[in-house]
Amino acid sequence: MATFFTDLLRVSRTETRPLIRLALPICGAQLAQAGMSVADVMMTGRLSATDLAAVSVGSSLWLPLMLFMTGTLMGLTPIVAHLLGAGANERIRPSVHQALWVAFTLGLVSALLLWFAVMPIFRVMNVPAEVAYRSSAYLSAVAFGMPGVALFQALRAFSDGMNHTRPALWISLVGLGVNIPCNFVLIYGGDGLTGLFGDWLPAWVQGLPALGALGCGIATALSMWVMCLAMIFYTRRSRAYGNVELWHSPAPPRWRLIGELLYVGVPIGVAIFVEVTLFTLISLFIASLGEITVAAHQVALNYTSILFMLPLALSMALTVRVGNTLGQGKAELARMVAWNGVLVSVLIALLNSTLLWFTAEPVMALYTHDTAVQRLALSLILLAMLYQISDSLQVNLAGALRGYKDTRIIMLITLFAYWAVGLAGGHWLGTRGVAGLTEPLGVHGYWIGLVAGLTVAAALLGERLRRKTRGVTNGRLDIPHT
Repeated sequence: MATFFTDLLRVSRTETRPLIRLALPICGAQLAQAGMSVADVMMTGRLSATDLAAVSVGSSLWLPLMLFMTGTLMGLTPIVAHLLGAGANERIRPSVHQALWVAFTLGLVSALLLWFAVMPIFRVMNVPAEVAYRSSAYLSAVAFGMPGVALFQALRAFSDGMNHTRPALWISLVGLGVNIPCNFVLIYGGDGLTGLFGDWLPAWVQGLPALGALGCGIATALSMWVMCLAMIFYTRRSRAYGNVELWHSPAPPRWRLIGELLYVGVPIGVAIFVEVTLFTLISLFIASLGEITVAAHQVALNYTSILFMLPLALSMALTVRVGNTLGQGKAELARMVAWNGVLVSVLIALLNSTLLWFTAEPVMALYTHDTAVQRLALSLILLAMLYQISDSLQVNLAGALRGYKDTRIIMLITLFAYWAVGLAGGHWLGTRGVAGLTEPLGVHGYWIGLVAGLTVAAALLGERLRRKTRGVTNGRLDIPHT
């Protein structure tokens, strides 16, 4: 045990800096992409409550689809990282081409679902007719962008696996830069432009119609395709990828390589989908507890989700570092790289908890002036501080395991911890309390369920990583110099 911690300390001195250097651009890219959703909500909300509702309802349908696609295509990252570490660069291009075939197929299927399946869902959900009509128009426009965003995510997974995470940051910022002005023109039309720039605009510009939610969908699709084309251009022209010439001799579908990608990637997509549905279902259950409770829950969840971006980015970087090291045949070093990343995640969790402690009250005041909402949200923030460590641990333990291409167990653990413990346990505490001890705990019960679910996930994933790396003795601990 003493030798393990001595080796871990040695690895930490050389590994932590490149890990953080990989993670920070990923974090920036995640924040930029989240900024697009924030801009959509804010800008449609200024037009009308109906358009805001249409975009909010529509987002609850297309975002899970996009996250499932993203998770599935993330399976390419450890594949590329292993090949890069092994020096088998000539095998990277065919693997990426198979991911592009998968991405286009997933994007096309998602588009078809958004075109043809949303109205039956709205009827089941009893969505008001006008909201359903506008949301359907919004989703029909977004559908055109789904193949584009899928191709972008595949190329991003390739770039991340090559230890080159900055393009995703800059191109996501480009997407945000396209999304906001297009939103303004298409949502508000000529009236909005006239109000901003005055009457000197040409008559045809002043006569542009305000498309509302539909315009927001068109702007979203445009930004998706701009990001896709920018990523294609960058990967074609940049020298950062060495001798991996991606854009020549296109490889036809190869079912063995596609099978490998799906074997690694689909469980990641399912795990992400399960996590998204956990929070979606909790929000639906809480909706019956009143508008103050709903508002406090959304405010607290939104703020803590922003802080979660850094642990999430660290886990994606950890997948790359572990995959690279395993590809080099350095299994003992990969073990230390994995556990060092877990240690760094604990330090980041402590940083997030400290930020929550000192900033919660002023930040809640920025979200809302309602004192009742503020008080309730602050009590939820205290619970959020409890799960920072378990949340950061579980996502980075999963990231390390993905570096080993060990994804099916992550999916099963996620299903159990999130739904059986987090959702079912939280619903029990929220609606029934602890028999004989407490009354129903309401929203606090659901958040206690979240704490329990994330803690169980962290414990099970930690044991899985321990078993995965147990008894690794092949080769010496070869620590590279940086």
